[in-house]
Amino acid sequence: MNTSLLWPEYTGPADLPAIEAISLSDRGLPVTTYDVLCRAAEQWPARTALTVMPDADRWRHHADFTFADLRAAVHRTANLLHDLGVRRTDTVGLLAPNCLEAIVSTLAAQTAGIAAPVQPTLAESTVQELLAQAGTRVLLAAGPEFGEVVWATALGVARSGSVDAVVVLRPTGAQGTGPALPSIDGVRIGYLADLTAGMPADRFVGAPPVAQELAAVFHTGGTTGRPKLAAHTHANEVSDAWMIAADSTLTDESVLFAGLPLFHVNALVVTLLAPLLRGQRVIWAGPLGYRDVGLYGEFWRIVEHFRIATVSGVPTVYQVLAQCPVDADISSLRFAMVGASALPPAVRTAFEGATGVPLIEGYGLTEATCASVRGFAGRQRLGAIGVRLPYQRLNVTSSGILQIAGPTVFAGYVVGRDDRGLVLDGLGKLADGWLDTGDLARIDDDGFVHLTGRAKDLIIRGGHNIDPGIIEEALLTHPRVVAAAAVGRPDRRAGEVPVAYVVLTGGAAPAEDALESWAAAHIPEQAAVPKAVHVIDAIPTTAVGKPYKLALRADATRRAVQDELGPAGSVDVEITDGTVQVAVTPAPGVDESRVRATLEAFTVSWRFADPAGASS
Repeated sequence: MNTSLLWPEYTGPADLPAIEAISLSDRGLPVTTYDVLCRAAEQWPARTALTVMPDADRWRHHADFTFADLRAAVHRTANLLHDLGVRRTDTVGLLAPNCLEAIVSTLAAQTAGIAAPVQPTLAESTVQELLAQAGTRVLLAAGPEFGEVVWATALGVARSGSVDAVVVLRPTGAQGTGPALPSIDGVRIGYLADLTAGMPADRFVGAPPVAQELAAVFHTGGTTGRPKLAAHTHANEVSDAWMIAADSTLTDESVLFAGLPLFHVNALVVTLLAPLLRGQRVIWAGPLGYRDVGLYGEFWRIVEHFRIATVSGVPTVYQVLAQCPVDADISSLRFAMVGASALPPAVRTAFEGATGVPLIEGYGLTEATCASVRGFAGRQRLGAIGVRLPYQRLNVTSSGILQIAGPTVFAGYVVGRDDRGLVLDGLGKLADGWLDTGDLARIDDDGFVHLTGRAKDLIIRGGHNIDPGIIEEALLTHPRVVAAAAVGRPDRRAGEVPVAYVVLTGGAAPAEDALESWAAAHIPEQAAVPKAVHVIDAIPTTAVGKPYKLALRADATRRAVQDELGPAGSVDVEITDGTVQVAVTPAPGVDESRVRATLEAFTVSWRFADPAGASS
């Protein structure tokens, strides 16, 4: 294979024209994720591919897998799935935190069928809904050694009769025999290691995937918080992984760190598939990943020990690391990648100041596979998140919405299943090959992308559109504010007015009225000054960790209606299909028509409820 053709010079935005002078189809990329794995095992059989920690406290007792080991384990697991009846159009559920067997299972599920990873801490009812939506009949799940919650969910799925088999995963480095597993009528249950013991390791016995077949369906957090399943083809995943791996500032010898969960596209594409393409070693954190508090006290020593070149995380990770004294040699760390939500300037300043390591922003969404925009160290632009990745096209509509086209745009959302497999639909997000991201942006003359907000997050005050970003940016300049989110609060006269929610660093908290004064002094647009600033412990997030503003709008709605009603009634709110609905219980003896008149003055959905919460 022509190495220079596969890996062109790519150190920054200026390289894009030369890269795109050769079509992507002529670069000799592997066709599927299975081909990526096989190529790695053939080129670097004895090189370490994976180093997986059992947990942060025992990081020195890690498990290592070579590329040849990984292919053999994937073959055994994929052949088990084939033996269980999984074929190309069948989905395989994955319900587990990160561990060696979960990594193997993810690749095996894409080899034998379609992987359907689900966040293991979701409510059992949501897990059941997502697996049913995908038509999953085989589930690979974390066993009882990972804790009661996930195991209880897996058993609930098994007892529901919705799956034919539950393949149980054990923690990395687990010793001896696992705990006894229950018997459930009609469901085959067993440990992965036991069930794969006699399976061929040298080949996959079924039909291998092809480029345009589906590789995975990922649940998206969505701005409504209700997950949808976005379908990726093998071509989607391989092309996006290549665009990330093509970074010339890293080499085949570079070591990456992975702490994000495998149900998130970043973990799959950035820290699994991209390193497989380059033959790079990845150090995987334990089951809790970045949520393992003990990881931060050991982090810099881990970087020194493995000579880690780059890490990938979300802003809160770097917020914490900025406060961890650098007690090791971290000169191997070239840069750190950050995405999933806006990077507060204070976090960048603190992290880079404490470590000397540049933070490189990226942008993407599940519907575009993973990454579409990235920055480069030394080539960043103030206020911009970077430039487009090779072979992806970006456009901003007349209404300011960012669109993406190219080989990474997803195949659609899962809306059903027929005799040919999953039924997909763009649900209004796809038009003529262009993906509507729902994000507001501008692209400057040099191609740098500047995000300005979410289209659905616009606050409309008396017909005037207010971008919540200008409120959030102003509050983030406060030395104590580490996260901020602005939303619209219903208002009887203006329709809605802006309010803000902030998260503060430790220590004595400034009063909310002081934060309101700060906002007023730093926001140039008078109409955008928030009517209130509320201090909260954390910005709520969706199932995949993205800011969930709908929950904040629900809280703001409850506060507004309750303030207006006073003692005349008690207010609760519900979120149904992305809509906030107010449920009001009138106080005893209060004229219901008076309450009705108050509610009808707001442009909100509402209903009466009895004290037990039932509709009246």
